[in-house]
Amino acid sequence: MKIDILTIFPDFFRGPLDYGIVRRAREMGLVEINIHDLRAFTKDRHRTVDDRPFGGGEGMVLKPEPIFGCLESLGDVASREARLSPGAKQSVILLSAQGRRFDQTLAAELSALDRIVLICGRYEGVDERISEHLADREVSIGDYVLSGGELGAAVIVDAITRLIPGAVGNQASTRQESFTESSAGQAELVVDGPSSTCVSGGLLDYPHYTRPADFRGMVVPEVLMNGNHDQIRNWRRKTALAKTLRNRPDLLERVVLTAEDEELLNQIKLDQIKLAQSTTD
Repeated sequence: MKIDILTIFPDFFRGPLDYGIVRRAREMGLVEINIHDLRAFTKDRHRTVDDRPFGGGEGMVLKPEPIFGCLESLGDVASREARLSPGAKQSVILLSAQGRRFDQTLAAELSALDRIVLICGRYEGVDERISEHLADREVSIGDYVLSGGELGAAVIVDAITRLIPGAVGNQASTRQESFTESSAGQAELVVDGPSSTCVSGGLLDYPHYTRPADFRGMVVPEVLMNGNHDQIRNWRRKTALAKTLRNRPDLLERVVLTAEDEELLNQIKLDQIKLAQSTTD
């Protein structure tokens, strides 16, 4: 995969791209990441990349010329029409607070592409002609406002790079994480060992423990050490459901739950009611 990042702060990416899985993927040749300074595509002595918007208003807006010029200089980026066609393998993404919210489903979709260009917005936004005629999609990493798209670009690069085959040592682990859904939209219950006994299926991940089994009186649940894979699977699924119900109940409305899941959820809710009653007595 090839990723190009268009920004007015190229030095920002010296840290985020030089560590962990992203660095390893780059060294292995799985992903090529290039940073482009938009100021290099300005034509005035002050290297101006922003201007006041027509019609008035607060703040400054990124001008279209440097962004169009930078993208066109890349040479091998497909046209917007081609990128919007079915089966396209390239995408030019504008990081924008008005974009589609980035999630694991979108990360998986982008990780299957051959070429991605990320345009980092700044100030009060970018000239609308960037969105209308240059980018083929707008993406936001959350419902909040950042100073610019650089942090969002780093998040997207990390999230999609780790899904590229070979980037993570044990690729199966990327199919068991929070927010990861199976192709059927529900949990895949693997039965051939304790390391794969509960895939997320769109829920939050189940709790993890490591040695020592007893740390300062905080003891690892016995069920995880008894070697019974069926009991481990049931415990992991139940705790994943409980954590999702507690922290992100909205996710339960977006995944397909099995009859066993529904039964476990009912038991969790009943346990919560009993706990609440015991604390008020």
